[in-house]
Amino acid sequence: MVFKLDAVDAYERKLVKQIEVAAASVEGGHNKAYIRLLSVSNKKGVITAKVELDKLMQTGKVERQIETVQDGNNLEMSAGGRAVYADCRAGEIRVAKGEEFMELRYPGGEQYLHLGEAYGDVDALAVQRQMIHRTIKEHLDKEKRLRPQGIKVLSLFFIDAVEKYRRYDAEGNKVNGDYARIFEEEYRRLAKHPDYQSLFKEVNLTTAAEDVHNGYFSIDKKKVGSKTVEVFKDTKGTTQADDDTYSLIMRDKEKLLSFDTPLKFIFSHSALREGWDNPNVFQICALREMASEQQRRQTIGRGLRLCVNQNGERLRGFEINTLTVIATESYEQFAEKLQKEIEDETGIRFGIVETHQFAGVTATGVDGQPAPLGFEQSKVLWEHLRVAGFVNAQGKVQDTLRQNLKDGTLTIPEPFSAQLPQVKEILRKLAGRLEIKNADERRQVKSHQAVLQGADFMALWDRIKHKTTYRVQFDNEALLVTCIKAFAAASPIAKTRLQWRKADLAIGRSGVDAKETATSAPVTLDEGDIELPDILTDLQDKTQLTRRSIHRILVESGRLDDFKRNPQQFIELAAETINRTKRMAIVDGIKYQRIGADDYYAQQLFETEELSGYLKSMIDANKSVHEQVIYQSDIERTFAEQLEKNEAIKVYAKLPGWFTVPTPLGPYNPDWAVLVQADDGERLYFVVETKSSLYTDDLRDKESAKIECGKAHFNALKVGESPAEYIVARTVDDVLSYTHTEGNYGKG
Repeated sequence: MVFKLDAVDAYERKLVKQIEVAAASVEGGHNKAYIRLLSVSNKKGVITAKVELDKLMQTGKVERQIETVQDGNNLEMSAGGRAVYADCRAGEIRVAKGEEFMELRYPGGEQYLHLGEAYGDVDALAVQRQMIHRTIKEHLDKEKRLRPQGIKVLSLFFIDAVEKYRRYDAEGNKVNGDYARIFEEEYRRLAKHPDYQSLFKEVNLTTAAEDVHNGYFSIDKKKVGSKTVEVFKDTKGTTQADDDTYSLIMRDKEKLLSFDTPLKFIFSHSALREGWDNPNVFQICALREMASEQQRRQTIGRGLRLCVNQNGERLRGFEINTLTVIATESYEQFAEKLQKEIEDETGIRFGIVETHQFAGVTATGVDGQPAPLGFEQSKVLWEHLRVAGFVNAQGKVQDTLRQNLKDGTLTIPEPFSAQLPQVKEILRKLAGRLEIKNADERRQVKSHQAVLQGADFMALWDRIKHKTTYRVQFDNEALLVTCIKAFAAASPIAKTRLQWRKADLAIGRSGVDAKETATSAPVTLDEGDIELPDILTDLQDKTQLTRRSIHRILVESGRLDDFKRNPQQFIELAAETINRTKRMAIVDGIKYQRIGADDYYAQQLFETEELSGYLKSMIDANKSVHEQVIYQSDIERTFAEQLEKNEAIKVYAKLPGWFTVPTPLGPYNPDWAVLVQADDGERLYFVVETKSSLYTDDLRDKESAKIECGKAHFNALKVGESPAEYIVARTVDDVLSYTHTEGNYGKG
C-alpha cells in the first residue's frame, strides 16, 4: 500500500465536518422501579435476559446498571435491595427471533417488554420534547451565523415510528403525530425569543412552523373512505417501496439547498441502505435508540459532507462545518462507541504503534535519491520506542510518549534524526484519539474592549489590515525544464507483483491462530493484455498543461518505457510530480499589490463577527483582543501562554478565520498579530505563523507555498514607518530573537 485516506485522516484534514455531541442525560430520575430490556439469550438451554436497572451501589448512590436475570428472579435483589422494586419479578423470557420479549410482573399487574422497551422510565415525550427543542435552537443559532454567508442550514431527525410523526384519521385527513405537534409548538416558541427576531421579521409563525418541516418515508396509495391518501409506513430500506422512496429523497436535493424552499427540518425513520444525506445538514437528532454501531455511523454519516453556499461552492473549515448530534447518551459514550466501530470496520488500531509503521518514511537511499525507510529499519525505530518506554511490548502507546510529543522533547537514534518530523507526525496520529466535541462546552468569545480600542492594537491593526491582489509571473520554459528534471528523478515504477506468505494454523479452544513462517520474494506478473490509456488526455485533465508540454516532459524525462510497465502508476506519479512543480513555480513568481486605501478588514469585525470555541480548547487572556484564545494545537496553546507571560508583548490577536490572504492555492489564514516592545522602547510589529519546525523541508508543499504567499502579501503592505514583519516561529523566544538587519524599524 502506497497511501490510504482513512476515517481519521479525513477528520484531521478537515475533509468532513467536525462532530460535536449535545447529550440529553436524565439525572436523578430514580424514583420508580425502572427496567429496560436490552437482550435475550439461550446458551446451552439456559434462557436469560439482560436488563437495565437503577441499582443501589456500595457507595450509597443509585446508578443505572446492566444485570442478567432468569425467569422468576426477584428484581429487588438485582437492584441492590431497593424497596421501589418490591415484588417485581422477571417472568417468561422468549428468545424466538422476531418475538423476543420478557414478561415483567409487578404489584397489581404485568407487562411484556420487547427489546429496547422500558417500564418505569421518565416520560419519553418529555425527553424527546427537550431534544427537539435543543435541535431547533442549535439550528437557529447556526442559521443566524451562516445565512449571511449564503448557507442554508438543514436539520435531520431520526424517529422510532412513523406514526409518531404523521398519521391519517378515518376520513383520510392528515394528522400530526406527537413529534410533529411538539416540533411546531417548540418552533413557534423559539421563534418569539428575542435572540432570533432577525430571522422572523414579517413571518407568519403559524404557517411557517407548518412549512419548515416534512418527512420522507415509503409511500403506499390506499383508499380511506372516499379518499385516496398517502399512507406512511415503517421501512428498513430493503423493499421495492423503498426504491420509490429513494427517488423522492434524491430528486430535489439541490432545490432543498435554496433559500426559496422553506423546508429546513427533515424527519426520517431510518438511515436506509445508502440513505438520505445532504451537505448542509448541520444537526442530527436521534429520537430513536442507535441500537447498533452500524446505525450510529450511518446516522452521523448523513451530515458529514462539507457544506455548500447558494452558488454551489464547497466551503471548508471547522469554523463553518460543525455537525451537532443531539443524543441521549453522554458524548464520552458516543465517542467511545463511534471509535470502536471505526476500529472494527477500518482496521485502525487506536493507540497502537505497529512495527511496520515507519516503513514508508522518506529517507535518502544509497544512490542519494529519496527512498522509503523500509521494514527492517522501521523495526529498529519501533524497538527504540519500546526500550525507551514509549510503547509496551504490544505496541500500545504509553503516557510518556504523549507527554514527550506535547513537550516537543521526543528524540530518536542519530541515524534517523533527519526523519524526526515525519516520525513525530505518525506518532501524533497514533497517540491521539478521534476527538468528539461536547456541545455544552461551546462558548461565545467576547472581545476585550480595552485592548480592541487601545492605541497599541490600533497601531498594530493599521499595519496589517489592508487587502491585496496578486499576479503570477513565471517562465514557461523554466517550468518545463524543472518538470523534466523532477520526473526523471522521481521514484521507480514497478510492474504488478505477487508475494506468497506462508503461515501455520493452530486450532485450539481459543480459536484459530495463524503465525506467519515464511515470505517469498516478490514475483512479477506479466500483464500482456493491458490496454494502454490515452496518456496525454489523462495528464492534460490532471495538470491543465497543454498536450505539447506534456509530450515534451514525458519524452525528455526518458521514462516512457515505464508507462508500458504500469500505466496507472505512471500517470499518477507524472501528475503528482508536475502539479507539485507547478505549484512551487507559481509561488516563486507571485507578486502582491495593495488594492487601495479603502479596501481593508475593518477593526469592527472583531465585534460583529461571532467567535465561538470549546472550553477544552481555549485559555483566558488579558493582552489579547479576545477574552479567550481558541487554540488548534499544543503549539498554539503554548505560544498563547508565552505571549501572556512575556512582559515584552504589549498586545496580540489570534487572527480569526475571516482574516485571509488570497493565494493561488486557496485562502490562507495567518495565526497571530503581535506587538513587541523592546528594551529601548522600540515597538516592533509582527504577523506570526506558528509551526513545529522552522525548516520548509519539514512542511507539506502546499503549506510551505502558502507561507511564501503570506511573506509576499505582507511585504506588499510595508508602507511607512515600522511596518509589520511576517515570520515563522515555534516560540515567543523565536519572535523576540528576530532582528531586522536592514533597519526598517523606527520608533512606534
